[in-house]
Amino acid sequence: MTGQTPDQQPPRTVHIGSVTGSVFAVGDHNTVTRHQHPAPADEAQAELLRAVRDLRADLARFTASDTTEILDAELVSVADEIETAGAAEPGRLARLQQALTAAGTLTGTLASGVAVGEALAALLGG
Repeated sequence: MTGQTPDQQPPRTVHIGSVTGSVFAVGDHNTVTRHQHPAPADEAQAELLRAVRDLRADLARFTASDTTEILDAELVSVADEIETAGAAEPGRLARLQQALTAAGTLTGTLASGVAVGEALAALLGG
């Protein structure tokens, strides 16, 4: 041990490649918090969540208007509900469908907008 007194320990190192779905702490006085959200309740909810995320990304490329802001707020609400509860309630889905219809000119030209409409139709039966 070069340059170390007997009561000194060599430095310790930790190397971590990647971690998925796990929680850990290294060192003294740490707190570990794990936030786990349920998976979508079924494939229809999962498909809607994917379509909602895609449409939000597409909307971000356009100049905001009252219509797109309302639509984005409904998209956020649906995504949050699916991510936290596993499914969006029918009332929330109906509000999203109304906002999607109001933004029809814009969303009808986007593949992501069409995908949200199709996913909503599958869940709402229309």
